[in-house]
Amino acid sequence: MKKLSLIAAAMLPLCVLAQDDLIKKIDKNSSDSSKNKYKFKHVIDLGNTSVKNQASSGTCWSYSTNSFLESEMIRKGKEPVELAQIYAARKVYGEKADAYVRMHGAVSWGDGGACHDVINMYAKYGAMPQSAYSGLHYGFSKNKFAEMQAVLQAMLDALVKNPNGKLSPNWRKAFEAVMDSYLGEVPETFKYKGRTYTPQSFADEVVGLNPDDYIELSSFTDKPYYRKTMLMVPDNWSFDKVYNVKMRDITDIIDNALDKGYTVAWATDVSEKSFSWKNGVAYVPEKEYDDMSDDEKKDMFNGPKPERVITPAMRQQAFDNYSTTDDHGMHIVGKAKDQNGKEYYIVKNSWGTTNDYKGYLYVTKAYVELKTTAFLLNKHAIPGELRSKMNIN
Repeated sequence: MKKLSLIAAAMLPLCVLAQDDLIKKIDKNSSDSSKNKYKFKHVIDLGNTSVKNQASSGTCWSYSTNSFLESEMIRKGKEPVELAQIYAARKVYGEKADAYVRMHGAVSWGDGGACHDVINMYAKYGAMPQSAYSGLHYGFSKNKFAEMQAVLQAMLDALVKNPNGKLSPNWRKAFEAVMDSYLGEVPETFKYKGRTYTPQSFADEVVGLNPDDYIELSSFTDKPYYRKTMLMVPDNWSFDKVYNVKMRDITDIIDNALDKGYTVAWATDVSEKSFSWKNGVAYVPEKEYDDMSDDEKKDMFNGPKPERVITPAMRQQAFDNYSTTDDHGMHIVGKAKDQNGKEYYIVKNSWGTTNDYKGYLYVTKAYVELKTTAFLLNKHAIPGELRSKMNIN
């Protein structure tokens, strides 16, 4: 899940585009009158913190999963903390750099990451509040990572070429110095509400979540069900595995989670013409976009429309032929129904509050079944029967 410049855009997942360019590309078919044509009634509204703006950075995975952790704090009765998304991202960049050099450049580089990256960094490096580490060190009021990532990429590629004939033991220190220049040095200790913490003590004493409680899942027809399998997307630079479940299990698990008060971190494809950020709606039309008339295209978001019935074969084919790509990470925080009684998931995004629903979207179950690349949640939110099938305690 990623977001940079136009020459590289054709070679990279959508989330690496500059955010404004991405929104323009997604919202080509948006409708100004859409909000008046949909009547949503919220059925489940779970606690979540304010909508953030990742701006010109491909850190959707960090924003969405840290938002998820904040909601986990709320669920447990804790006072939520605005967690430092760029602290988690910076730790990922360091780990990813190690992997890139170790693999002689044969893994992806860039802003992108996955939901499990945030959990892995939380377990290894703890957490910080946004007030202690914003990552805004070089004169911008919002994230703007293109230059930094270009410099880091050039540096890593020079290391992989190995001009000295032997890799210098100081390369990691030099890499960290570049990130210090752009993002600011990470403090060893910081104050929060009058007390001094390290990132690890802050995670233990304030955030208070167990990283072992969180698991990631997806659905592929070519892998054994209810076993772990490699998540085969470019941004899985750490080669983490996910539990493979049946397609219908995806929405069954999400429904069970929401019913029990658990939110869900969601990785998905937002490149579809039927995903509109401006209108705050995503669904799967009955017709393919190329088969629609001009009038049908213009009418796509003027109220609820019938949808295709998604099959596991359809989902797998979309993943195999690149129709589904790992573009973006968001946070599922509730459920709603439209005026016809159809259910939608309420999804919190990290592109600010400029759309019709102030940073939130309504996404149909069909879209989630077809376009989910992975999702992460508390293992206790999974129905007991499915946990047993996956041997999850």
